This record gives sequence, C-alpha cells and structure tokens, in this order.
Amino acid sequence: MTYCGGILVREGLVMFADTRTNAGIDNISTFRKLHVFSDPKKRIMAIASSGNLSISQSVLSILTGERETLMNSPTMFQAAQRVGNIIRSIHATEGKALEAADVTFDVSFLFGGQIMGERMRLFMIYSAGNFIECTTDTPYLQIGEHKYGKPVLDRAVAYEMDLYDALKVGLVSIDSTMRSNLSVGMPIDLLIVRRDTCEAELIYRIEPGEPYFSDLRERWSAALRAAHIGIPRPPYGRRA
Repeated sequence: MTYCGGILVREGLVMFADTRTNAGIDNISTFRKLHVFSDPKKRIMAIASSGNLSISQSVLSILTGERETLMNSPTMFQAAQRVGNIIRSIHATEGKALEAADVTFDVSFLFGGQIMGERMRLFMIYSAGNFIECTTDTPYLQIGEHKYGKPVLDRAVAYEMDLYDALKVGLVSIDSTMRSNLSVGMPIDLLIVRRDTCEAELIYRIEPGEPYFSDLRERWSAALRAAHIGIPRPPYGRRA
C-alpha cells in the first residue's frame, strides 16, 4: 500500500508520496514513487504511483524510453492520455498472465505539472487508463491509502490558500495516514512547483527523525487533544 497526494492551489502545485512497499509484514522495502521530469523554463511534470510496483515501473520505463514521451507531449492533457494508453497497452500484453498468477492489475497515478503557455493541471489516472482532473472546487487528488488523510484535506484545503500552507496540510494528511496504517511509511518525497515558472521550487525527502516533521506530528496531536478538551460535553443521557 502507499499514499500519494497532490494539491493544486492558485500559487502552484504540491505533490507528496511515501516510499514504503510491502508484500507482507516480513518483506518491506523502500522505493521512490514520486518522479519529476523537467525542461527548465519550458515544462515540468511529476508522476506519483500507487499499486503493483512492477506495473508502475513498466509504465515509467515506457514513458521515458519511447518516441512519444512526457517530455515531447504537446499538452498536459495529451501527456495524461499517453500515460493512460501505456497502462492499457501493458494490461493487454500482461493482464492475462497476471490474472493466471492471481495478481490483480492494480495501478494508479497522480500526474501534474505545467507546460509553459498552458495552465497548471493535476490528473488522477486509473488502472483502466481513464482519468479525472483536479478542480478549483476540490483542489486535491489522492491515490493509495487515502481514507485516513482525506478528512484533513476536506476540512483545510482551499484553492486560494498559500502554497506552503498547502504543503503543511499535506504533511498533516500523511501523518494521519501513517498513524492509522503501518503500510504507509517514511521517507516522504515532496515537490513544490510555483505556477508559471516550470521549475521545481522544492524537491525534498523527509527522512525518519527529521526535526520539522517530528515537531509537526507532535503539534498536531497536541492540537487535536486540546480541541477535544475544549468542546463542551454532549448534553445527552444522564450526567454523573
């Protein structure tokens, strides 16, 4: 399992991904799931993956090795279509063999970025190759083990918020997920791209014990405890 997210606000794009993969409690590994492709000042694209590692690695290899790649796609929409087409192609060639081995064809991607002259965009691409796009009404998308981190994003993310506030909310969302599901774990990879720059403003990996993230986790826990204490007792039933 994994947890990856993208937040698209007016100022730019935040993407984050954990790095844990596992095939059982005794077979846990670390693999990068957030990959960045850039041609400075011209285009920047990032793709985060969830699901079967062999399938996601095959998709990435084809995206970087074929004639039609992310880096020569005319538009972000067409680039998302290319990702979807590659997923369908891999399913056509390997789907039956995986099914025979009782392996589910399970993969999904977050794909975001900007080509200069276009607007910044963020897509979620499903295992069938189809995709949806992030909107200003709901300016975030998630893949993987998303249910624990979703309530934080639902309550706190807004399109007009500061770019680094969006990163902070994303980190709280990751922390909430990690506390509830051990299959999501550190290190955590981060990307920030400011709109109309076509360059990464931040590419960073949070390692276990990193001071800011450790402090954020403690502060968020303390804030939740304080909020619970500060809410009046429910006026239901008998009082002791």
